[in-house]
Amino acid sequence: MALNTEVTEFIEQISTPWQIAVAGQLRELVHNSIPDAQERIQYKKPHFLKNGKYAAVISPSKQAVSFTIFNAAALDLPDGLFEGPAERKTIKIKEKDTPDYEWLAGLLKQASAEL
Repeated sequence: MALNTEVTEFIEQISTPWQIAVAGQLRELVHNSIPDAQERIQYKKPHFLKNGKYAAVISPSKQAVSFTIFNAAALDLPDGLFEGPAERKTIKIKEKDTPDYEWLAGLLKQASAEL
């Protein structure tokens, strides 16, 4: 797992402890789902790439931590949980949410398989 120090610093500087925990969990999920993922800060947030193509992005905001999965057109997703166009879907994880990280990992594996 190739961790980028800029991504580590980005996550560590998030001001809310629960968001740090969620972002760290999502980062681990990406690396477990895509063993050769590369990570970098781009557009002021952590991006994860597979074979040079976007696979996922973590984006904290005041109320949530957004997790975007790219190449998502073929995913079978429940209505109302994700936002965005067919090619990239974003889920917003809020403080009281209990995300199913295993399920998200499966979606990411499926979406990134073609990258």
